[in-house]
Amino acid sequence: MPYKISSAASILILLLLLVPAAHAEERPNILWITIEDWSPDLSCYGTKGIDTPNVDQLAVEGIRYEAAFTTSPVCSTSRSARMTGFHQNYIGAHQHRTEDKQPLPFGIRPISHLLSEAGYFTCLMSRKIDCNFLPDTKKELFMGEDWSQRKPNQPFFARITFGGTHRAWERDPVRPIDGADVELPPYYPDTPFIRRDWANGLEQMQLVDRAVGKLLKRLHDEGLADNTIVFFIGDHGRCHIRGKQFLYDGGTRIPMIVRWPGKIEPGQVNHDLVMSIDICATVLDAAKVTPPVSLHGKNLLSEDVKNRKYVFAARDKMDDTHDAMRSVRSRQHKLILNLMPERPYCQLSFYKESAYPPLAELNVLNLQGKLTPEQAAFFAPNKPEIELFDLVKDPHEVRNVAEDPDYADVRKELLMALEEWRTTVIHDASVSDDFRASDIFPDTCPLPTVGQWVQTHVSEYDFGRYGIPGWFPTRSLEQWQAAKAIWEPWVFRTPDSQMKRPVIPFTKKPKRERSK
Repeated sequence: MPYKISSAASILILLLLLVPAAHAEERPNILWITIEDWSPDLSCYGTKGIDTPNVDQLAVEGIRYEAAFTTSPVCSTSRSARMTGFHQNYIGAHQHRTEDKQPLPFGIRPISHLLSEAGYFTCLMSRKIDCNFLPDTKKELFMGEDWSQRKPNQPFFARITFGGTHRAWERDPVRPIDGADVELPPYYPDTPFIRRDWANGLEQMQLVDRAVGKLLKRLHDEGLADNTIVFFIGDHGRCHIRGKQFLYDGGTRIPMIVRWPGKIEPGQVNHDLVMSIDICATVLDAAKVTPPVSLHGKNLLSEDVKNRKYVFAARDKMDDTHDAMRSVRSRQHKLILNLMPERPYCQLSFYKESAYPPLAELNVLNLQGKLTPEQAAFFAPNKPEIELFDLVKDPHEVRNVAEDPDYADVRKELLMALEEWRTTVIHDASVSDDFRASDIFPDTCPLPTVGQWVQTHVSEYDFGRYGIPGWFPTRSLEQWQAAKAIWEPWVFRTPDSQMKRPVIPFTKKPKRERSK
């Protein structure tokens, strides 16, 4: 005789069967918005001249982080870290534009894979992935290109990058910005050229802000806003000379705003030391996913973040430009360890010389002896081994107090913290002779332009292995003056101009065989 189930038991079984489904529906959607190459230069952060109402409104509805930092000041390395929740050096993804990419080590998985296995629909709603590990294609890492492709009621993890703030920068005909209305940091000279270039960047951010607004409106119109966590961040700092690629706050401090209706009280301003890799831990906790390996990042809403004493960052190869730096930052101080102090800050970067107009302006003024000592320091032929800054007294990091006896204890403390991080967290490797290119190139550049020499000798040297020479200056005064003359019509173009960005001589990276 078959076993008869009571009505009460039937109801209990039904409820138990329904719990997982209800639990799945409760899991929030996740929208992760990234803007490229941008510091917190937004009106909600107090930047002068700019108007970013859509991002400002997102901050009003959520939490704005005032002390948010990337782990690396360039796109591929910072993206590799954010895609995993681990520092890029630990996973072997620290060399920008890695050629010989390898699978992730130690059982580490991309966050998109962890979420898809947990039932999320994952999508990348823009082109750029830029990871220095395998797998590295959009098809391998994500399930689709838009959250509309998911199954009914399936939670989604959507990432989108707005690349407009990556130079070249379009002008904003709707709300042009007067160069007189912007505020320049003291490490740049106050010239009409620099002001106009700075204002052009702010105008481009205004265009990006409108695109962000359209995306957030779509989320609202589709009835998804109330159950979606929205993250808004930059991948690293601003694309100015002393920003991107360097470990000053201009290269590592990023905007970070989080909105989570019903979970995060709106209108908050947070001063905790947070990192971009903390987003991974926050997302996985919200989705109730346990990673197979404990992440370096921590949940943004946890006590681990509130009690954090330091944040760390690293810079290594940039294309074929070799350098290595490490930094540790507390709330009051920043220490930068230059592992290759023999190299100048402004050694040749094909990318920067082809895309950064102020590089021409500042090099001209430097070679003419017209920069202040604080401005000229960045154009020195080499670097100090240690840079130390009191961020309260010197927020722009222009006064190095590493040799000041009054800061001896601070220097010792930060060096110990940095060494512990390098040794126990990222397992940092030393700089090899090959990477340093010891005794590989002539002592000085035989030509007026380093780029011309590299283009001419691409078949004679293994630039993939040794990088390009660190000679400085990279152009003669006459060559820099010619470059500035080419840039000027572009920088000062009108808001409705259709002018294309000019090409600067000897800035095209030469094609070469891959190093073995």
